[in-house]
Amino acid sequence: MLAIIGGSGLGALANFEVTHRQIVRTPYGDPSAPLALGNVAGVQVLFLARHGYGHTIPPHEVNYRANLWALRELGAKEVVSVSSVGGIRAAFAPGEIVIPDQLLDYTWGRKATYFEAGAPVTHVDFTEPYSRALRARILAAAKACGERVFDGGVYAAVQGPRLETAAEVNRLERDGADLVGMTGMPEAVLAREIDLEYAAIAVVGNHAAGRAGSRKGIEMEKVEDVLRRTMDRVRRIIEELAKR
Repeated sequence: MLAIIGGSGLGALANFEVTHRQIVRTPYGDPSAPLALGNVAGVQVLFLARHGYGHTIPPHEVNYRANLWALRELGAKEVVSVSSVGGIRAAFAPGEIVIPDQLLDYTWGRKATYFEAGAPVTHVDFTEPYSRALRARILAAAKACGERVFDGGVYAAVQGPRLETAAEVNRLERDGADLVGMTGMPEAVLAREIDLEYAAIAVVGNHAAGRAGSRKGIEMEKVEDVLRRTMDRVRRIIEELAKR
């Protein structure tokens, strides 16, 4: 079953016919919200609002372990993460959609593994942090519904909840980052640890700090407007993906 984790700008799926919501208890605490089960284009799908339905949970306090565990408990095999990001690469302007293929992790203090408390030491391969097959299906879905997306990009996961300084964005670029967001890790590696196919749809809400239109600061009202408009395109991609 396909599961969608909605981030900032995607607290719900407009094309999602909810059949019921289910509270799931996990060994790692409670997920961000009850899981919604329903249909997209006649296909059963799971949906979870990463920040809660009232958008009250900041990125560094999201219970990523509980979220992914709960999705798997309800039958998810594939997880698509939708998140808003800042664009570092010049081509990644506000309103663009990127399907990243690599990431850099700058987060700290987050529960980042299931292998603890006496569990055997386990090293998971993370050479390609996103599922190649699921990425290909997302790209094919976007093409099928006529939505332009960028194939590939390096997502830098930072701690948040504050935004970055211009100097920090310069450092991220030197490190090879194309995008900056706050929720890409440990979500991706936790999915890998419990054998969930995982890929991301990154929606550029703004130029990163110090770049182009954000040279003197980031105007959050403009970001929210961009996300509101662009998420409609993401919904179309997800609807097409669900059919595949």
